[in-house]
Amino acid sequence: MSNTKTVSFLYDDGAIDLEVPAESAVLTSRVDELKSTRSGREIVHEAMMNPIDSPLLSELAKGKPDCCIIISDHTRPVPSQDILPEMIAELRKGNPDIKIKFLVATGFHRPTNMEELRNKLGNDLYDEFKNDIIVHDAHNPECNTKVGVLPSGPDCIIDKVAAESSLLIAEGFIEAHFFAGFSGGRKSVLPGICDAVTVMGNHCGEFIASPYARTGILEGNPLHIDMVAAARMAKLAFICNVIIDEDKKTVAAYAGNFETAHLEGTEFLAKYCAVKPAPADIVITTNGGYPLDQNAYQCPKGMTAAEASINEGGVIIMLATCKDGHGGQSYYDSIHDAATADEFFQKCVNTPQKETLPDQWCAQVWCRILRKHTVLFVAAPEQKQLIEDLKAHYFPTLEEAYAEARRIKGENATVTCIPNGISVIVRD
Repeated sequence: MSNTKTVSFLYDDGAIDLEVPAESAVLTSRVDELKSTRSGREIVHEAMMNPIDSPLLSELAKGKPDCCIIISDHTRPVPSQDILPEMIAELRKGNPDIKIKFLVATGFHRPTNMEELRNKLGNDLYDEFKNDIIVHDAHNPECNTKVGVLPSGPDCIIDKVAAESSLLIAEGFIEAHFFAGFSGGRKSVLPGICDAVTVMGNHCGEFIASPYARTGILEGNPLHIDMVAAARMAKLAFICNVIIDEDKKTVAAYAGNFETAHLEGTEFLAKYCAVKPAPADIVITTNGGYPLDQNAYQCPKGMTAAEASINEGGVIIMLATCKDGHGGQSYYDSIHDAATADEFFQKCVNTPQKETLPDQWCAQVWCRILRKHTVLFVAAPEQKQLIEDLKAHYFPTLEEAYAEARRIKGENATVTCIPNGISVIVRD
């Protein structure tokens, strides 16, 4: 009987195999079981007809001259062609004359361009609404207006289009998120349509350092608490959030109250993604392969899965090609320019909330992990210098990284394998 087993780790558009001790834990989600024989439109329609803690959207539309629908931007695989036609039909059922606008929730991302919007919406929706699409700009104060103050102190400043609408609703999708707990729901407002001042206040060093600002955690999560408050201040009246399978097809939908409908969706998803930690001396993880392993900026996501299931002072082996480079200049500079990972982490934690730097949150998570664990990084050969600049140890192959991990932790070291680091929610 063999005392080893083969585990496959997602990398680029394929996988890399490794022989590990037979007793090694393998943490995998059940997302491959998320399937549906029904069309996405059918699933969304049923959810819209049975809203959670909310009147029907057609009822909410009655007497409202206009409606602003917050839609996702180019960075999110939200199946808008399943959701928006159903929302629009319900709005017009309740009020045939209602004026509808789309507000693109770019958050802190670059603006979505018109070609990306056409691809997202499809030709029919794009052609009908192209003159009523507003791309949110977090960096232009003239486009945004204050609607309140977040529980933690910063001003809650949102897009004027949303603030001035008589009915504000949102589409979205739910997936695990490495510091907000889950995407979807309240995130359409914060960070989706908030001013940079509000986003950076919410993503401050103190909050990112919280033990509750972790994948799959909402209760006690300081970012989530502010996000919910922002959505209330914005008067977000209705959402339709979906859950998608590995092929990005809609398999479930939750419509209605932005808090309770979202919560039901997160609880459903967690049944497929949540795994118990199996702390080990060596943890091997990935960023899920292509497309999320193409730059270093995304990699803290897969790294947090390992962080949640490792012994103190353990070794993390991370697999991601990073063939597109760092993915964010300020992210790279923050880590590269610090003397040590701990130095930058401490700087973030001690930076006043109102002085949060753009994109410091991803760099902070990276450094939070590096300050406690040795990180051996398997990436494309041309990214050796990048990986070293980011204070990790570069290896050209998984076998070489694993041999080094064994050298560091000893031949009797325990091993945990996470073939897809972004598909699991590691929690007790």
